Amino acid sequence: MGNKNTEQLNLMHSGKGFIAALDQSGGSTPKALLQYGVAENQYTNDEEMYTLVHEMRTRIIKSPAFDSQYILGAILFENTMDRKIDGQWTADYLWEKKHIIPFLKVDKGLAETANGVQLMKPISGLNELLDRAVERNIFGTKMRSVIKEANPEGIRDVVAQQFEVGKQIFSKGLIPIIEPEVDIYSPDKEKSEQILKQEIQKQLNALDKEVKVMLKLSIPTVNDFYKDLISDPHVVRVVALSGGYSREEANQKLSQNHGLIASFSRALSEGLTAGQSDQDFNAELKETIKGIYQASIT
Repeated sequence: MGNKNTEQLNLMHSGKGFIAALDQSGGSTPKALLQYGVAENQYTNDEEMYTLVHEMRTRIIKSPAFDSQYILGAILFENTMDRKIDGQWTADYLWEKKHIIPFLKVDKGLAETANGVQLMKPISGLNELLDRAVERNIFGTKMRSVIKEANPEGIRDVVAQQFEVGKQIFSKGLIPIIEPEVDIYSPDKEKSEQILKQEIQKQLNALDKEVKVMLKLSIPTVNDFYKDLISDPHVVRVVALSGGYSREEANQKLSQNHGLIASFSRALSEGLTAGQSDQDFNAELKETIKGIYQASIT
């Protein structure tokens, strides 16, 4: 690990703040743009759509509100990693201009539901993508699966798949964010979380001593339920997804969980629109960021 990586690792492990998830990809992009006030008739193909998304991301990242005093890291998707902000690759701009750690979403979406879960689709070309991420000065990656019911076999499969890919990612010098999301609307959410925690602990115990991972989990039903994962020596940080809660509700729940920090996506961009003046946009973003930060440091 180079000096920069060690600095980033220390910051991610013990810094104050949260991770901004700016990684909606293909399927959810039209929805993200719509929420931002850009209708589907305002672009005619994927290239135009991704350009508009990059403008939105750039506006967020360049905003004075997007500040390392509150934000530790930002998760990008591949298209954002491969574009520039003011002539610099996005990841370099984040770290050099903002002192915010860049992550990359690497999964290719979810498979059909089986055994009460959605595994990740096979990630074709993962090695090449990871090599490019290293070249682009990305620090870590993120990949998501979903748990819809307390099915022990399904949950075991989800966690095993996540850790298997996670080890491959770590071997390239990147820190994987392992994200087995428990659906917040699941009728047996608490039971799912109990099984999930056991499976994660089994996988952590089997890791080689030097392997480090991060975990991105739904805010648990029982407060402080992930405390022991937060203190595990393999775990750099445990972050929480907003999972469909409104921002207010997500912040409120998060603040009940000590040591758990936010990695919100939809809840971060709530209320931001393309038509806002920069002054209004920055003021709205600042309020949001402060609220999420407050909930993350309690």
